[in-house]
Amino acid sequence: MKEYFVMDAYNVIYAWPVLQKEAEENLEEARAKFIEMMREYQSFKGVSIIIVFDAHLSKKSIGLKEDVKGIEIIYTKYRETADSYIEKRMASLLKRAKVTVVTSDWAEQQIVFGGGALRMSSRELVIDYDSIKNKIRSSATKQIKRRETVENRLTEEVIEKLKKMVQDK
Repeated sequence: MKEYFVMDAYNVIYAWPVLQKEAEENLEEARAKFIEMMREYQSFKGVSIIIVFDAHLSKKSIGLKEDVKGIEIIYTKYRETADSYIEKRMASLLKRAKVTVVTSDWAEQQIVFGGGALRMSSRELVIDYDSIKNKIRSSATKQIKRRETVENRLTEEVIEKLKKMVQDK
């Protein structure tokens, strides 16, 4: 069964210390960084990610949907909140997939849970992302350490043959 993570983007950005600081200086950069981080997360988790940016206060917003490196990005229409978009999208996705909504909005979490989806707080996403990054770093470090000697690159059979050659001399 396909699995989706539907994210209330600004809710997550402003709950993530690194992204929050970035957003205070340059919101566009914070959005780009968030999308890139979620691309890594999507690759590791094997889920499809939909990021919803709330544009309901922007009179110029007609709504926009785009694909950025395999992640579906939604900018809501004028007077459409991220929450209302997420609720509609969640209902349609639940017919064919498992859905987790990422938001720290308590009321939205209750609606999501009542609608049959799973919920994850922004804080839980940060913790999960950091845990995954640490696992990747740890794995990479172990691989590098294993490759530091020639012996680590040889099979047991080759090592035994070499030892035998040395002994025969």
